[in-house]
Amino acid sequence: MSVLQDISAALQRGRMPKVKELVTQALEQGESPKAILEDGLLAGMSVIGEKFKNNEVFVPEVLVAARAMNAGTALLKAKLQEEGVAAKGKAVIGTVKGDLHDIGKNLVKLMLEGKGLEVIDLGVDVSPEKFVEAVNEQGAQLVCCSALLTTTMGEMKHVVEALEKAGVRDKVKVMVGGAPITQSFCDAIGADAYTPDAASAADKALEFVTA
Repeated sequence: MSVLQDISAALQRGRMPKVKELVTQALEQGESPKAILEDGLLAGMSVIGEKFKNNEVFVPEVLVAARAMNAGTALLKAKLQEEGVAAKGKAVIGTVKGDLHDIGKNLVKLMLEGKGLEVIDLGVDVSPEKFVEAVNEQGAQLVCCSALLTTTMGEMKHVVEALEKAGVRDKVKVMVGGAPITQSFCDAIGADAYTPDAASAADKALEFVTA
């Protein structure tokens, strides 16, 4: 097996020290940072994402794999910048105003990062204005809104309206998700996509930024 396959395999098992050791080894062997990132780290995270979607692995496995990925990416960061390797796209994510739940949001963030996207996490209880501000400041192509309560899901409509009012709605794709959210709700508020789980959200996000 090549060192890149070894990195992918170690990441899938959530073995952070091993991933760091292998990333260092790969660099010493002259592998390009871009190849280590894409064919090693992101390839491994992609397998985890698929398995998560198919209920073959669960949240704890995703978390340890993501931790290993982040440790590996941290070793590559400066070299990727030197090479001019940019993220595949940029997303702003947050749980909407009035809602303090963040487990689903955090999982989606990890899955998006696992696809090579840069994610700006606004946290919980995020106002529509905050989403707009972040889009303008960061030049993001995606806005990902999460809600777990039926009482707060209506805030997603306000986010779409705020983006329209600010004149940036045509520059971003709005993705919505969370326990009470459905495709018909997504359509009704004028959002661009609803996905039922974090792995599907990451697939859709990648589709949007590479279209």
